Order: sequence, then structure tokens, then C-alpha cells
Amino acid sequence: MPMNRTPKNEPQLFSGPGAVAAMTGLAALACGAPAVEPAVREKAVAVLREGLTAPGPEDFWAAMHAAEGLTAAGHATEVRAALAPRLATEEDPRRRCGLARELVRAGDREQVRIMAEILAGDDSRGHVHAAESLFKVGEIGDAAAMDRAFAGRENVSLHLMAAAALARRGGAEPLAAIRAALAGRDPEGIMLAGWILGQIGADADIEPLRAALPRAATPVSRAFLEHALALRGDAAGLAELVRNLDSAADAIRIAAANLAGDARAAAAGPQLARLLDDPVLDARIRAAHSLLVLDQP
Repeated sequence: MPMNRTPKNEPQLFSGPGAVAAMTGLAALACGAPAVEPAVREKAVAVLREGLTAPGPEDFWAAMHAAEGLTAAGHATEVRAALAPRLATEEDPRRRCGLARELVRAGDREQVRIMAEILAGDDSRGHVHAAESLFKVGEIGDAAAMDRAFAGRENVSLHLMAAAALARRGGAEPLAAIRAALAGRDPEGIMLAGWILGQIGADADIEPLRAALPRAATPVSRAFLEHALALRGDAAGLAELVRNLDSAADAIRIAAANLAGDARAAAAGPQLARLLDDPVLDARIRAAHSLLVLDQP
């Protein structure tokens, strides 16, 4: 997840008259989404189907993202039919986690065991992916293995992803560890903790997320924090997420498209529709998914 980019200037987006204007003008972005036009919805589903069957090995994770979107749009049977044969032949533990995760989302709960086995196994390549994937589907898997992953500190990604999985199931100590990472100085820890708290945090996390913005090591890291604020209902964070949909940086544009639906950025519909023609496959997929989310009640 962490990506290296050249740091940008740090404009003061969360205080002063500019922020007040942004909050006043963009608060409506999170209010009741209009239905997506039928032609746009049809195109979004077509983009996801294109992504699910993308042939290139470099498109593997985009295909998993397409599977996620199709499941959310009601096409879980199609996803299971496409991914089950791939899981049967895939040997890379990281990719096996991705396939198992999307099969679980699509209703095949038996595949939780794949992620649990990888987390508990000796091949460390798959450990972070397993913990993250279990978090995303709301599972723990092998409880002892997850506890060991959380207890470790040498791999911050594994520690925080395990903390996220445990915190989602009500663990107070793991949630405190995530908040401590946000307040810390480790660049990867700050970004990952912000990403996690955007999804499972509380209103009390808004100010710490704002306070972490100056400590973001890269523009991508800052975008993760901005988007976390948007998910927590912060109007200025939502304004930045919408702005990031037009970013020239692929990683930032993709990240914004990924969360626009969950942030209920209703007025961003036209931007998301334009992204259905983005040159980057994953940007098209993420925009399609968010449009379909916004089309739901």
C-alpha cells in the first residue's frame, strides 16, 4: 500500500476562511445521491467486467478490485465463477489472499481458511496480505496467528493490519495501537493508521487525523489522511477527496475514486463518470465501483 512520491507543499486546508468556504460549499456533496443514469450504470458494470477478465499479470490486483465492485453491484455468482478456477491454480500466497478475499465477499465463506492458513504459515510474503484481507472481510481466521502478528513490531504493516482485524472485532488494545501509530513518527504507520481509522474510527479521530496531515511523508500519504477524514464525515476532507479525483498522480486519483462512494460524495458523480474513460484500468474500475455504490440507497 505505501507508495513513494515526491512531497508536495502543505497548504493550510483545514483552517481559516478557505476551509470555511470549502465546508459551506461542499457539505452538500455527502447528501442524498441522485440515481446514476442507466447508461452510466451500464458502462460502469461493463468496466468492471472488463477488469475482472483483464489478461495481463500486471492487472491482477485491478481484477480483484473489479471483483469487489461486481459483488457490490449484485453479480456475486459471476465473480465466484471467474475466481474459483484461478484460486485452484494460483501459487503466490499474496495473490491467493486476494482471490480468497474476493470469493469470501462474493459469498464463499469457506475461503476464509485460505487467508488464515497463509497468515499462520511460514511464507512471510503472504502475511501482510492475509491480515489485511481478513480485516477487509471482517474475519480473524486463526486467532493465535493474528495475535502473534499484532504482537510483532518489526513489520509495521503486519502489526497494523492485524490490529485493524482485531479492532474491527472489538479489541480495545489494537484500536489504541492504531491511534498511537497515527500520532507517531513512522511514515508508513501514519498512513496505514489513517487509512484504517477512516474505516473503523470514530468522530474522536477527526482531530488527530487533521493533526497528522503535516507529518504525511508524501502526497499519497496525505491523500490517505484526507480521504480518511472524508470517510469520518469531515467536510474539508471530503472537499480534498473530490479535488483528488482530478489529480495527475495515478495513485491519488485511484485512491480518491476508490472511496468516493463510501464517502457519499454524491456531487462527484460527473467526475466519476469521466473516470470511466481514464487511461489507467484501476482508476476506471474504482470509479465504476463508487458510481454503483452511489446508485444504492
